[in-house]
Amino acid sequence: MPLSMYSASVPAFVQTLTGLSAILDKAAAHCAAKKIDPAALTTARLYPDMFTFVKQVQLACDFAKNAIGRLTGEAPKFPDDETTFDELKARIAKTVDYLKGAKAAEVDASADKDVTFPIGPQQTMTLPGAQYLVFVVTPNFYFHAATAYDILRHNGLEIGKRDFLGRA
Repeated sequence: MPLSMYSASVPAFVQTLTGLSAILDKAAAHCAAKKIDPAALTTARLYPDMFTFVKQVQLACDFAKNAIGRLTGEAPKFPDDETTFDELKARIAKTVDYLKGAKAAEVDASADKDVTFPIGPQQTMTLPGAQYLVFVVTPNFYFHAATAYDILRHNGLEIGKRDFLGRA
């Protein structure tokens, strides 16, 4: 039986985002225990030209919700105004709720649908849905989720692969 578009996306996005939400709880507890200003972590980045932790979480959510939205209709728009762990958890929760509402049949029917998406400030690209999901969305989603994890790990949070995988 072939792997469906839905099975290859929504459950994996939900699992990873749920794990990321749990990591945010650990980050908040870490800050409280070590008397660290949470902004030191939310504004942290791995290198000066990379996005901050907050932006990495926002982008992981965006790649998941925008993918399903573009494949099945239109994605909800979330303002990028989070600054705290709680606000990021709320964004993740909204994203997960949206993903859980996706209909498998609609996602699966989008494999050959042309999907146009931005690739820069004033450029777009169009790919069939399956190619968009496999070659654009999936690597970008995991890049931003892993980078968010890496920022926290780099800053001393005691988390491991099971945390990232959402199985801690």
